Amino acid sequence: MTSWPDADTLEIEPGTVAALQQAGEEFLLIDCREEDEWNVCRIDGAVLMPLSKFGELARERFSDAGERVVIHCHHGMRSAQAAMFLRQYGMARVWSMAGGIEAWALEVDALVPRY
Repeated sequence: MTSWPDADTLEIEPGTVAALQQAGEEFLLIDCREEDEWNVCRIDGAVLMPLSKFGELARERFSDAGERVVIHCHHGMRSAQAAMFLRQYGMARVWSMAGGIEAWALEVDALVPRY
């Protein structure tokens, strides 16, 4: 069975995210890319929350410090920033998806367009 990384680990692998989805694990999948990138491709079930508006939207959206959240972007840099922001905001169960949607397309779902 696939398990969640510990709270000291910032990243989670795309294959682990997919396995957790398939296992029916409850978590929020956030896409922190910008809307023009979202319009090119997206992961089913993801919610768009652009990094450019993340601080403003996060205060409105996140109230449960125990909620599990996986954040992704294109390659993993912006999602790491967003994950660190949420951890500093008091949320311990937040991870950045390593390699972003690019890695997802290469490792999990080849039908997701690459750009």
